[in-house]
Amino acid sequence: MSRYIVLILVLFISSGWRSGFTQEVRKDSGTVTVYQDKRVDELIQKQVKLNEAGNNQEGYRIQIFSDSGNNSKTKAQSAMDEFLAKHPGVKAYLVFKSPNYKVKVGDFRSKLDAIRYLTEITADFPNAFIISDLINLPQVEP
Repeated sequence: MSRYIVLILVLFISSGWRSGFTQEVRKDSGTVTVYQDKRVDELIQKQVKLNEAGNNQEGYRIQIFSDSGNNSKTKAQSAMDEFLAKHPGVKAYLVFKSPNYKVKVGDFRSKLDAIRYLTEITADFPNAFIISDLINLPQVEP
């Protein structure tokens, strides 16, 4: 079976298939011509727009709940409500990533800040732990 896969890959690559771009180097003129699929430019533009529109950066959150199965969404919402009642100044996020509902809290720029906050909530949420995530930066008011 693996011989056939290798054979197919060799035939596919040798047939002249090109990925998103190709390039041609001319040694006599010192120029490089790049032929690229127009979809590559479209993807780059989409990423630029997302970066400009988003107010996100890599940071840390604390996950206080994760469950799948029957009533998992209701349980997650209850955990989030309980957290917000005890800690009203901290943002909480209900996230569904199949098959789990998760509740993540906080927007911490450093792991040290997340550790400090984790020690504060461990009594209420003993199974909480720190995760790396995209966080929302605070809004700056003029």
